[in-house]
Amino acid sequence: MKGLNLLCCCVASLLLLGTAEEVEDASEPTKRDRSHLENTLKLNEEKPADDVSGVLQRLRKIYHSSIKPLEHSYRYNELRQHEITDGEITSKPMVLFLGPWSVGKSSMINYLLGLDNTPYQLYTGAEPTTSEFTVIMHGPKLKTIEGIVMAADSARSFSPLEKFGQNFLEKLIGIEVPHKLLERVTFVDTPGIIENRKQQERGYPFNDVCQWFIDRADLIFVVFDPTKLDVGLELEMLFRQLKGRESQIRIILNKADSLATQELMRVYGALFWSLAPLINVTEPPRVYVSSFWPHDYNPETHRDLFLKEEISLLEDLNQVIENRMENKIAFIRQHAIRVRIHALLVDRYLQTYKDKMTFFSDGELVFRDIVEDPDKFFIFKSILAKTNVSKFDLPNREAYKDFFGINPITSFKLLSQQCSYMGGCFLEKIEKAITRELPDLLGSIGLGKKPNVLSCDVTGCGETPKNRYRKP
Repeated sequence: MKGLNLLCCCVASLLLLGTAEEVEDASEPTKRDRSHLENTLKLNEEKPADDVSGVLQRLRKIYHSSIKPLEHSYRYNELRQHEITDGEITSKPMVLFLGPWSVGKSSMINYLLGLDNTPYQLYTGAEPTTSEFTVIMHGPKLKTIEGIVMAADSARSFSPLEKFGQNFLEKLIGIEVPHKLLERVTFVDTPGIIENRKQQERGYPFNDVCQWFIDRADLIFVVFDPTKLDVGLELEMLFRQLKGRESQIRIILNKADSLATQELMRVYGALFWSLAPLINVTEPPRVYVSSFWPHDYNPETHRDLFLKEEISLLEDLNQVIENRMENKIAFIRQHAIRVRIHALLVDRYLQTYKDKMTFFSDGELVFRDIVEDPDKFFIFKSILAKTNVSKFDLPNREAYKDFFGINPITSFKLLSQQCSYMGGCFLEKIEKAITRELPDLLGSIGLGKKPNVLSCDVTGCGETPKNRYRKP
C-alpha cells in the first residue's frame, strides 16, 4: 500500500512538472526571425554613407539667397505658419506614426528597431499608453532628451515647436538610440486618437502639432487594428489635415494574425468603407495587412501573405530613405512655389489697392472692400491669366482676410520695387531657383537622365511635382 501511494505521488509530481514546463513555454511566445528585416533595410551592409554635404550646402545656399528674401519680405510664415530652418534642410527623413490608441504604433517601432526587452523600449499595453510625442533618433548611446532641451537646440529641426507652448514641450520627448537604421531615418510616435477626448483636455493644440509633423514627414503610417475601425471627429479632422499628402500615406491594418481568413476579409472591407469618405482620391493609399511585433504569427494564419506584406512595407520605407535628397529638393521647390504664389497675390492686392485709392478715399474702407470680395477685382483670376500658376495651387481666399488683418497692406512693397543693383530682383531669383537651380541640383545627384522631373517645362512652375515613388 505504501508503495502504491509512493508511485501515485511520483506520477503526480511528474504531471505537475510537465504542466509547469508547459505553462513556462506558453508564457514565452516564439520570437520571429528578423533576417528579412535586416536584409530589406540593408542593416548589415558595410558600405560608406553617401556624401551629401555638398548637395545640402548648395540647397541651403539656394534657399537663403533665392527663396528666403521673398519669404520674409511678404511674411509668408504668418500665412502658413511654416518657416524652414537650416536644421530642417539637413534633417534625416521623418516617418510619422498616427492612429487610434493601442493599435500597435509603439510596438511596431520597437519591432523595427529591436528595442523589446531593452531599457529604452517604448511602453506598450492594451490601455492608452503613449501620451507624448516621442521622437526616436540616432545617438552614440541610449539617452532621453526632454522636449524643452530639444526645442532650445538650434542644431535640431524641432526648435519651431516652441510656438506651441510649454505645456506641449512637457509632452515632447526624444530618445537617442545607437541603431544603424536611425542613422538614416527618424521615427515619431504620436499619442493615440481618443474620440471621446476634446482637444482642450490635452492642454495643447493637438491638431496643430500633428499638422506640424505632417508637413515635415516623408512617410506617414496610419495604423489601425481590427477592433478600432470606427471614425470619429478627431480621426476625421486628422484626415482633413492629411489632404494633399496622399502620396506619403500608408494605411496599416495591424494585428491581422488575430483573425481567421473570413473575418480578416470582412475587416479589410470595413476599413475601406470607413475611410472612403475621408480619402477622396482616385487612387487610394497602399494598405499593408500584417502583424508588426516581434512575436511569431499565430498558427493557422496566412503567414506567407503577412510576411510578404511586411517585406513590401520595409521596401517602401527603404525607398524613402534612399531618395532622401530627391525628396528634400522637391520639398524646398514646393515651398518656393507657394512663396512665389503668395508674393504674386500680395502684389496684386497692393496694386489693386493703389489703383482704387483717390485723394478723398478712406484707405481702410477701400481695402476692406477688396479683401471681402477679391473676385470682384479679379485678384485670383489675374494671377492665373498672367502667370503659369495652377489654379489648384492657389491658397484659400479666406486665409487672406486673417493675413491682412494682422499685416496692413501698406506695410508691403510692390514686386517691381523689390529689386536692387547688387542683389537683383526677388521675383526673378525665386523663379530662377524653381525653373533652373533646383532641377540642376537634382541632376547633380544622379537624376540627369530625367530632365522632366521637377521641370517647369513640363509641369509648370505652379503645379505640384508628381510623386515619383508611388508604385504602379
